[in-house]
Amino acid sequence: MTDRRIAIVTGANRGIGQEIARELAARGLEVVATSRVPQRGYATLDVEDRASIDALARAHAKPGVDVLVNNAGASFDGFNAAVAARTLAVNFFGAMHLTDAILSSMRPGGRVVMVSSGLGKLSQVGPALRARFSDPALSRGDLVALLESFVQDVASGAHVRHGWPSNAYSISKIGLNALVRVLARELATDPRGILVNSADPGWVRTRMGGSAAPLSVEDGAKTPVYLALLPEGGPTGRFFAHQQPVAF
Repeated sequence: MTDRRIAIVTGANRGIGQEIARELAARGLEVVATSRVPQRGYATLDVEDRASIDALARAHAKPGVDVLVNNAGASFDGFNAAVAARTLAVNFFGAMHLTDAILSSMRPGGRVVMVSSGLGKLSQVGPALRARFSDPALSRGDLVALLESFVQDVASGAHVRHGWPSNAYSISKIGLNALVRVLARELATDPRGILVNSADPGWVRTRMGGSAAPLSVEDGAKTPVYLALLPEGGPTGRFFAHQQPVAF
């Protein structure tokens, strides 16, 4: 077993993910940086492909993983049911399936970080949906059904009437934040002391964020890196921005 801590960072071939990987490596971690498109120096991972997820998990089952940063994400043009489903497939289900695949081989003191967004705040949805997402008894099955109902409502044209915004990216990040709370509850009795949190990196100058964004990738990486390196007994099931807990 290696003495170095091992971190997997998804979507690490550019932008915030690349900077997170660089900073974790600078702090002495052995970083497995992934890219959807095969590139030299990167492990290939397509978070929409369960076989790709399973292959990555098997490759790192021994000696195990200490940090998982779910950074891979996408924002697609247009808005319809197909866009909503694809956005959730990448940003929510991809992160959920990868986390599930890695958790069994995560070593004591493991850290899971979801790179979320300010658009993932519950203020983006109507009061009834806000109550359902924030329900402390929300189960994983309930959460998945809730997100699937968003796609169905978009397809039927009822999403606005039911309190959803016309923004699939926002819903995918709301879902990711809710998943953090569900995972923290599921892991509460796990003796390994795994902490799971989500990070709002802010509006960052990346290909997705655009050139007008006020923050650099170095700024955007600060909170995810902070959460990846939390000490024993740190917070779990929380949402952070600027390295401070914020309301969901």
